[in-house]
Amino acid sequence: MLNLQKTKLTAGLYLLATPIGTARDITLRALDILASADVLVAEDTRSLRKLLEIHGVPLGDRPVLSYHDHNGAQMRPRLLALLAEGKSLAYASEAGTPMIADPGFDLARAVREAGYPVTSAPGPSAVVTALTLGGLPTDKFFFAGFLPNAKGQRKTALAGVKDVPATLVFYESPKRIAAMLADAAEVLGAEREAAVCRELTKKFEEIIRAPLSELAQICADRTLKGEIVVLIDRAGSPSVSEIELESQVSEALETLSVRDAVDLVSVRTGLPRRQVYQLALKLDGKA
Repeated sequence: MLNLQKTKLTAGLYLLATPIGTARDITLRALDILASADVLVAEDTRSLRKLLEIHGVPLGDRPVLSYHDHNGAQMRPRLLALLAEGKSLAYASEAGTPMIADPGFDLARAVREAGYPVTSAPGPSAVVTALTLGGLPTDKFFFAGFLPNAKGQRKTALAGVKDVPATLVFYESPKRIAAMLADAAEVLGAEREAAVCRELTKKFEEIIRAPLSELAQICADRTLKGEIVVLIDRAGSPSVSEIELESQVSEALETLSVRDAVDLVSVRTGLPRRQVYQLALKLDGKA
């Protein structure tokens, strides 16, 4: 049996990251807060109750209140009134980290404006998990959330991020994934590298990586299920062969320190500094 640390929490809002798939991905601190908060608030109360049951967190007579996009305006005054009574509120999104494409944003802002503390118990995030597994550059990324449903608006939104110098990250539904990728191939470039990351941390986790045009065809030919994160490489990603890169780094190391050599080659090639640094360390160790 898990030994939960139940403590008295001060009045405030506690944002809890919840598993995006595997229930055991929740943190011990999040469970402690769930066991200790006076009031539990959830985007999906059924999901939260199930999570409490799985981990043996006793609910007792504490209320579990629903808070989502459709009732937020009505619920915020009620939740602020509970804070005024000295209650501690734990808010859990349906899955993942609150505030990331999540209705908790307006709640947290209202709580801050009312003068109460807001803190976070960090944990699972579909964005970070996809970046970890997707195989595209992670030194810079731009999270664009969900694209519009309408084709014209979706293309306009894609055009707006076309030249962002970072890996693009989107959430998408299985029903729209093929159309979204086809539009992305048209607007961003058919050969731009991309990855579809679905069912992250779950039994059927899958990463499909290919140029956008090929990826769009793959997803059109299949029926995908589950939550999906799409990663798209930045515009104009540099194309430097391993032999060429090693040659440039070796030459720079002849007259420069590792740090200066990395800075020089990174600027010349446009490659992430981390990638160049790892190679420089390897070559410098052979000297």
